[in-house]
Amino acid sequence: MTRLLLGAVLLGNLGVCVTAQGPVMLAPATHVRFDSVDYKNVVRWTPPTNSSSLQYYVQWKIYGEPQWLDVDGCQGIQKHHCDLSVVTSDPREWYYARVHAVSLPSRKSAWALSPRFSPRWDTKISSPVLRVNITEQGIVVRVKPPRPAVRKMHSSLLYKIYLIHTSGEEEVFEMDCCSDKLTLNELKHKTKCCLQAQTIIPLQAKSSARSSVKCFTTL
Repeated sequence: MTRLLLGAVLLGNLGVCVTAQGPVMLAPATHVRFDSVDYKNVVRWTPPTNSSSLQYYVQWKIYGEPQWLDVDGCQGIQKHHCDLSVVTSDPREWYYARVHAVSLPSRKSAWALSPRFSPRWDTKISSPVLRVNITEQGIVVRVKPPRPAVRKMHSSLLYKIYLIHTSGEEEVFEMDCCSDKLTLNELKHKTKCCLQAQTIIPLQAKSSARSSVKCFTTL
């Protein structure tokens, strides 16, 4: 009888312990970070292992502000990225994002936090779009940024134009963002050359990679 009573007490205590633990927490997402190119600010994260059916909730806030805000369109999503370009568009501010995972009906993870992010300083700049028109008067070169936001953010935007000769020698020309075109009219007839372009942001000492090479033969 004593053994039965002791067993009942132990089972009762075990039941209390299991109840007190509640649902098991999910593992959080990892490597939450902003991936920003030309001021398109996308938060990405790595899902926990064995997480094929999880839903994710994304919030953001301005550095120094106490309140976290939901990101419209990124509540209960299954993809592993969220575009925050609209809410993080002020280049003067610094931002955070955070993500947590939910497995229905009631399991959820802790919040996973991104590093602090600045659109102005952390975005990567793409190489410009390069267009070349061969005319009798010379080679007409036009460039523009791949996204208008780059020009909007930087009034002092510059482009470097690289003229590459078959010998490997390069000539470098500069265009400001307000210039419509650059005409190269000192090339000899039937000359083979190539061009590349690069975006330069002087005030931040930031530059893009060079564009793809465009080769041509003068008339």
